Amino acid sequence: MSLWVVVGGQYGSEGKGKVSAFITKQENMDICVRCGGPNSGHSFVDERGRTIVLRQLPTGFVNPCTRLLIPAGALIDPLVLKQEIDFLSLPVSRIGIDKKCFVITESDRQEEQRLGLRERLSSTLCGVGAAHARRVLRCENALLARDMKQEHPWLMKYLTDVSDELNTSLDKDKKVLIEGTQGFGLSLYHSDHYPKTTSRDTSAAGFISEVGVSPRLVTEIVVVFRTFPIRVAGNQAGPLEDEITWEQLSRESGYPYLFEERTTVTNRVRRVGRFNWDMAAQAIRINRPTRLALNGVDYLDCHNGLARHRAGLSNNALAFLDRLEMESCVNTSYVGVGPGLSDLFVSNSTAPVAFEIANTKISARANLICPSANSRKN
Repeated sequence: MSLWVVVGGQYGSEGKGKVSAFITKQENMDICVRCGGPNSGHSFVDERGRTIVLRQLPTGFVNPCTRLLIPAGALIDPLVLKQEIDFLSLPVSRIGIDKKCFVITESDRQEEQRLGLRERLSSTLCGVGAAHARRVLRCENALLARDMKQEHPWLMKYLTDVSDELNTSLDKDKKVLIEGTQGFGLSLYHSDHYPKTTSRDTSAAGFISEVGVSPRLVTEIVVVFRTFPIRVAGNQAGPLEDEITWEQLSRESGYPYLFEERTTVTNRVRRVGRFNWDMAAQAIRINRPTRLALNGVDYLDCHNGLARHRAGLSNNALAFLDRLEMESCVNTSYVGVGPGLSDLFVSNSTAPVAFEIANTKISARANLICPSANSRKN
């Protein structure tokens, strides 16, 4: 039995999707579960240089043997979900959607717009917060996935009981990965910046609760950091300590060109800041990881982008890793030096891991394939 949980340690966009895809391939996970809702995108750059962005399905689709699940604690937008299933051309047998998932409607998106959540909190206006509120209030118009037989009949063939499926699989010694959403610094309960948070708990414990398994079954918790954390544009999104500009970071990294990162859902330029060691310590203390992942190591020095093992990193990158491990007492198992799966390597290995996305036909849907030049996610 093996149960992994992947958690973001900062304000989201730490590269959880890439790390989850990497681990799913490397550990040959039987099941990958995606928590959260369509208000955040998980992405990675594939072998053809395309940025694959998913808002509902797990990035673990890269392993053709892995079953993909969305748990009861998640919220689904049927239109977004159907688009992703069609985009990846996945067979019905690979996908399971919990029958108790809450369904986002157009009225939820309109309600968030009416409340001015973008101006107040930099909301993506995907309807997630409003849907959460309807779920908690048990409104008469609240609908679960199992209630969509008339409006979305295609959904019925995917319905399952995710908690039951996971517990049965774990009892049979299967391998499961839970792909968390957003970042611990945005937790509704544990962030220091409430109300400038997201609408759910984003801790390892919160994700375990969403999928319906016991904490006693967890074998690995991976907290993902990035060398330079980001937040959504605008002060209304919440504070970002020691903020710098993308121009400054581009110069410091040594890259011969200017770069920036944009949000995967709203395509807005992110804010960027220096690593906050106190924040990292809080994420580590509450989530108690067994492993760490560090992305954006090429931002410390662009030459790190060529490294495929720890010994190939620059001195300042090695010093950063040493301090992170010393202060956390946790090994940094995964190091990311760029936005692609091939840019991630196992820290204690001297051999690169080769990845191919096999047996998956990807349709050319422009809104799900973004050019990587201006939307890097390390």
